Amino acid sequence: MWDTLLIGGHAATLAPGGEAYGAVRDAAIGLADGRIAWVGPRSDLPGRPDTLAHTIVDVGGRWITPGLIDCHTHLVFASNRATEWEMRLNGATYEEIARAGGGILSSVRATRQATQQQLTASAQTRLDALMAGGVTTVEVKSGYGLDLDSELKMLRAAGGLTGARVQRTLLSAHAVPPEFKDDRSAYVDLICDRIIPAAAAEGLADAVDAFGESIGFTPAEVERVFQAARAHGLPVKLHAEQLTDQGGAALTARYAGLSADHLEHLSDEGVAAMAQAETVAVLLPGAYYFLKDKTPPPIQALREAGVAMAVATDCNPGTSPLTSPLLAMNMACTLFGLAPEEALAGCTRHGAAALGLSDEIGTLRAGKAADLAVWNIDEPAELSYWLGAAPLAQRWLAGERLN
Repeated sequence: MWDTLLIGGHAATLAPGGEAYGAVRDAAIGLADGRIAWVGPRSDLPGRPDTLAHTIVDVGGRWITPGLIDCHTHLVFASNRATEWEMRLNGATYEEIARAGGGILSSVRATRQATQQQLTASAQTRLDALMAGGVTTVEVKSGYGLDLDSELKMLRAAGGLTGARVQRTLLSAHAVPPEFKDDRSAYVDLICDRIIPAAAAEGLADAVDAFGESIGFTPAEVERVFQAARAHGLPVKLHAEQLTDQGGAALTARYAGLSADHLEHLSDEGVAAMAQAETVAVLLPGAYYFLKDKTPPPIQALREAGVAMAVATDCNPGTSPLTSPLLAMNMACTLFGLAPEEALAGCTRHGAAALGLSDEIGTLRAGKAADLAVWNIDEPAELSYWLGAAPLAQRWLAGERLN
């Protein structure tokens, strides 16, 4: 028998093709051993519900979706940068603040001073907010340590988070720390020769990322980081084309990267390279909104090329202090022009692809992990529609109901 059978509601399976949202009206979902054992119309169940499962849960006409996936966050950090936000409101640019020692480096100073336990505790508060919005899987980057001990401390702190699946990404190539300001090459050496090998040896990282930008790392420096990552068996991804076109998306595609993220200045060549490599485009509308950007990613070009588009919060202290996946979905629709179905796919099916987890999570399909969200909504489009609402009714992780 199955452990649990969910009935009395509708399922947005997010399976591609077929009805919008992969919708199954009057659905039933069987859960066994932490996985989805069966999903389909209740009328197609292979027997009476009481003969199929130990526990039957009637969801009362609600909608069931895959648990949401936030595939790009910087949850682990100390302090915040509200003062810099105020500076931007008074006219300072992101680049000016960064070049003056603010930006990422101000978070670096605070994060280096914090203990692992302090970092986990503060990040857990932010993760709790994401989980209240239906998140069951979250990606967490390092990148505010920028030395061996602090970067590993951040990854260990992320490993202490509870209540969701956590994917950890090493982002040591986030900024050049002050002690290396006169020798950038030496810092890239440190990343490639010591930090990546150490993180890989301890199993602390699931992927390696970099900030490929005019105020970040050059394409040649990013390529060195990618080569080191691949040499240690770690997939790559990139903060690409956020402020300028550095050709980062195409570079990421050449290394079979999981994703290229931001992409406001993505070229046609970058779109084509991502499509060929099946590299996911991760859209981060929170940063676009917070920085008052005016150049959206080329959504129609990505759509026409068949590039999967994920949506994430980019939760971070400087440019996207966003802890609501539903608001990220709304922003993706209102600011970038995604359809509500595309936005929900971006936080489920395509978010899973951006983490290399398509076989495990992201759709409601037999054999996948039983990570579910149950919503007080009449139609799935409401998840992108309401502003400030809290429609989550239940959250299930590996077949266990957590609220």
